[in-house]
Amino acid sequence: MTLSGGASVPRFDPSRLDDQACLADGDPSGMLRTVASSAAQIRAAYRAAVEAGAARVAGQGRPRALVVAGVGAAGIAGDVLNAVCGPGAPVPVVTVRGYRLPGWIGAADLVMVLSFTGRGDEALALGAEAVRRGCSLLAAGPADTPLSALAAQAGAPFVPISSVAGQPQATMWGLAVPLLVAASALGLTDAGEPVFEAAAQRLEDIAHRCRPASDSFINPGKTLAMELADGIPMIWGTAPIAAVAAHRLAAQLAEQAGCPAVWGALPEAAHDQAGVLDGPLAARDIFEDFGDDEASGPRARVRLFLLRDADEHPQVAECRQTSLRLAQDRGVPVSEIASEGAHPFERLAALVGLGDFAAVYLALGYGLDPAPMSVIAELRARVSQ
Repeated sequence: MTLSGGASVPRFDPSRLDDQACLADGDPSGMLRTVASSAAQIRAAYRAAVEAGAARVAGQGRPRALVVAGVGAAGIAGDVLNAVCGPGAPVPVVTVRGYRLPGWIGAADLVMVLSFTGRGDEALALGAEAVRRGCSLLAAGPADTPLSALAAQAGAPFVPISSVAGQPQATMWGLAVPLLVAASALGLTDAGEPVFEAAAQRLEDIAHRCRPASDSFINPGKTLAMELADGIPMIWGTAPIAAVAAHRLAAQLAEQAGCPAVWGALPEAAHDQAGVLDGPLAARDIFEDFGDDEASGPRARVRLFLLRDADEHPQVAECRQTSLRLAQDRGVPVSEIASEGAHPFERLAALVGLGDFAAVYLALGYGLDPAPMSVIAELRARVSQ
């Protein structure tokens, strides 16, 4: 998604979402099809992880810690692992986003290195450092890349993934599933084939309900996109699973639609971000039509999104309900989205799947190509110079 210099600020037009020709023309990279293929991605990733022997990491016994190394979608995949294993996991799950492993990580730990290109500087640096420290290793990324060579040199399992439409955020499922297969072999979660199949079926149902031909008034993805366009999203998750989905949604909004969002997890988010409800972005004029000021463009304002999960602590539930009432008392609109399913991974898939569709529809509603912004490629190119 790019804007040429001097171009006018794009306006969100909800009518675009029900114009099939507009949707097709505005999505040349096929991001809607890519999101709709999430179920197939999970099934393919599970088969690849099993065939590559991701469960071999259990051969040396349970590690002291699981360390997920990677950035972007890889980092969120680490958060998925941590949330699915849950607070009762007998070993910690740590995600490292950067170039250096913490000093305490050593031969007793399992380092899982992820990269959607297999060439990411961060992943390769962390993987090489893990090998030097004698850590157990598991890697996932495209085949025939420096990362696969590193894994082969270390004699470590390597799970090949397919780069979906060249989009890093679209590879999240391919990166997360091998981690869960390994964690299940270690006895840290019960993520077997039935769990992945249930999550895939959940995503298929969401894809059907969010299909382009489904009108906005019955399409939850389009409805959520219109709510996201109503202001600056402040997205709070009410449990670990929902917090990961909140982070994912904020990342997708930035990458797919070029829109900023604030995310957090209750109860901490209520302490850190609740002040926004009394701030200048919360005030609204009930007679104002959003975006009426042609000279200055739409006036920034906030909208609260509460992502809910069944594994919600009772005190967090009270915090959520109180936050909702405080927002409503101040005229700040609130959207609540509840997870669906039995297993934590299935519930996560439900929240993430809906958010992924909404982010793409938000971009298309603005008349923008939802492919990743060229500024991201430019940033990485300049850093690597």
